[in-house]
Amino acid sequence: MTAQVIDGKALAAKLKDEMHTQVAELKQQCGRAPGLAVIIVGNDPASHVYVKNKKIACEKVGITSFASELPEETTQEHLLGLIADLNQNPRVDGILVQLPLPAHMDADKVLNAIASDKDVDGFHPYNVGCLAVRQPELRSCTPYGCMKLLETTGVDLHGKEAVVVGASNIVGRPMALELLLAGATVTVAHRFTENLQSHIERADIVIAAAGKQGLIQGEWIKEGAIVIDVGIHRLEDGSLTGDVDFEAASKHAGWITPVPGGVGPMTITMLLANTISAFKNHVGLS
Repeated sequence: MTAQVIDGKALAAKLKDEMHTQVAELKQQCGRAPGLAVIIVGNDPASHVYVKNKKIACEKVGITSFASELPEETTQEHLLGLIADLNQNPRVDGILVQLPLPAHMDADKVLNAIASDKDVDGFHPYNVGCLAVRQPELRSCTPYGCMKLLETTGVDLHGKEAVVVGASNIVGRPMALELLLAGATVTVAHRFTENLQSHIERADIVIAAAGKQGLIQGEWIKEGAIVIDVGIHRLEDGSLTGDVDFEAASKHAGWITPVPGGVGPMTITMLLANTISAFKNHVGLS
């Protein structure tokens, strides 16, 4: 293997240590710590694991967490009422609704009900729009984390050819906006893209976020390219893998993220960063 592995777990730990110090100083200065409200609806096991991990991360850096666990049969009206209350709660700086929601709920309507200044997931159209016009406020956590991982390579992204594979609202689209903000030349590939290989072969930066196991073959990777693999899939033996053929890609890439231990730890870390940013805005420090 020739590629340098970008250790997202180590970077996340470093950033959390810095946040712990920052939160302690903010609490002393302002009389309270930043507050994050997390809402989960239903009994999806994976979602409950994610929420538990977010609570642990909050505790690690000193952020106050407020958890609301609602049953599957909760009405959308009840959920919207809870969000409205949290929007007005001065102790809550960030609100996160864990996805997926039950089928009877409109996820877009629910997410858009969160006040944009408390949208620490960075999903609200206002925050995505701010990023689009180069005035970022609260940024989508996974793309924001990917940018932090890219920073560790020391590569200047200005003028680099970047290909984002996947066009979801959660990762692909805001990821493209982040790369544009950093000065890269950006191509977004999606399910209608023809000859994906040709796009990958010329890319200096590949962001794999299609959600298809092994979609990107290692021999497609340009020599020395940076590969950030957002995909995560569980194999029959219980191990995890991504959208990129890691072993083969490592022979060509200059830098590559592993799965697990790459992008995943950074997503929660940037959620914490957004919560601190929202707090500073609310108390007049930003």
